[in-house]
Amino acid sequence: MLPVTSRKRFYLILGSAIVGFVNKALTFANKNTMDFIRGTKMTNEGTRQKLPTLPLHTIWMLSFAFFGVQMGFSLQSSNLGRLLQTLGADPHSLGWFFILPPAAGLFVQPIIGRLSDKTWNRFGRRMPYLIIGTVVSAIVMFLLPNAGNLGFKATIALIFGAITIMFMDTSFNMAMQPIKMVVGDTVNEEQKGYAYSVQSFLANAGSVLASIFPFALTAMGVANTAKPGVIPDSVAISFYVGAIVLVITTIIALINVKEYDPETYAKYHGIQEEGPKESVMHLLTHAPSIFWKLAVVQFFSWVAFQYLWTYGTGAIADTVWHATDAHSAGYQAAGNWFGVLSAVQSIGAVLWALVLTKVKPAQECFAYGGSLLLGAIGFGSILFIHNQWALLVSFMLIGFAWSSILAYPFTFLTNALDGKNNGTYLGLFNGAITIPQIVASVASFGLFPLLGSSMPHMLLVSAIALIIAALSAVRLLRGHV
Repeated sequence: MLPVTSRKRFYLILGSAIVGFVNKALTFANKNTMDFIRGTKMTNEGTRQKLPTLPLHTIWMLSFAFFGVQMGFSLQSSNLGRLLQTLGADPHSLGWFFILPPAAGLFVQPIIGRLSDKTWNRFGRRMPYLIIGTVVSAIVMFLLPNAGNLGFKATIALIFGAITIMFMDTSFNMAMQPIKMVVGDTVNEEQKGYAYSVQSFLANAGSVLASIFPFALTAMGVANTAKPGVIPDSVAISFYVGAIVLVITTIIALINVKEYDPETYAKYHGIQEEGPKESVMHLLTHAPSIFWKLAVVQFFSWVAFQYLWTYGTGAIADTVWHATDAHSAGYQAAGNWFGVLSAVQSIGAVLWALVLTKVKPAQECFAYGGSLLLGAIGFGSILFIHNQWALLVSFMLIGFAWSSILAYPFTFLTNALDGKNNGTYLGLFNGAITIPQIVASVASFGLFPLLGSSMPHMLLVSAIALIIAALSAVRLLRGHV
């Protein structure tokens, strides 16, 4: 257990960092998003009326549910490996379970986008999918932590957990996609930058809160260990709170968000008869070259982070707490600390985003590669660090890489598009995020035993992957961005 004074000092620093950088983060996001908007205006601008200026309160409400959804996502990503091993999963088999999240994202988000384009009812166009996603998410967030309390044998409990995870990822994606789309439907170009800034802030805030919740509950005296096969109360309660927050934020959004009816929507967006649409395969084969070059960089970047989410808790449990038994107090303490480190990663991403605003366009590929290289140093250092506080530096560096991964690929790709098929290309580009995660999970079945079943060494693989990504970013993107 950490000294009380150390815990208080950590909470004060964390709180000050969040409050101090909110306004700067919003300014950064606003600047970059407006640059994107100015570069991708609709070609039918002359046939539509301008969307009205919305009150700031309304803009916040449009994305308010993002806080709850991202809290759920972060609870899952920072605790999934710990949950599965506590239920009895063999570390050699973790890759199977981590295939589910990217597989869900690969299929669900494009499908929801296409279906919601055709949906018009009294609940709106996008909101019905948010409602369905929220209800299912809340149910499975209560079920997953209880997989070990239902009287099942270990194998059945794991199967139950896997099915629950599948529904959780599907419902999270179903809830997230409408929130992204409703901003594009209702916010005008002058305010869109601010709207996406708010969305980014709410997502990061939800992520930070979710990541530190088990640690904070343990500090307040909630049990952080349980009998074999049972999820500790500190983790279970975190999921319960996350489910409640998700429902509350969704209800608030539903009360305050009023989508346009079909006639009004058509008036503001200049919908008109179009010629034959190009097929998805045609667009893919005629994608700009930077689409494929970015996909190479993305591949190695997302392989690195997939292994962090899969093996992060076990790695620091081994190197810092010298614990490999998922039921031990040391392992569960490592699980809590991994949540704190995930929050530090998010804060590092916000800090580094401020640095990236100073980079000149001609130097962005070098900034991208340099950020990934710093992340590689962070990943590689985990193997050699045996002090939990020193890991804060490692995860700050990982946060720098994370910031560039979220910012640069989207910017580079949209700058290369003419605006006609942005939605389709961005949907296809989602495969550059999800497919690498699936490949990484499958590859882990060979890599993990090859590395002596050492979780810290799997993060060394992450470091190598990010080095390759950094070199690829500079080599492939120089002169093209």
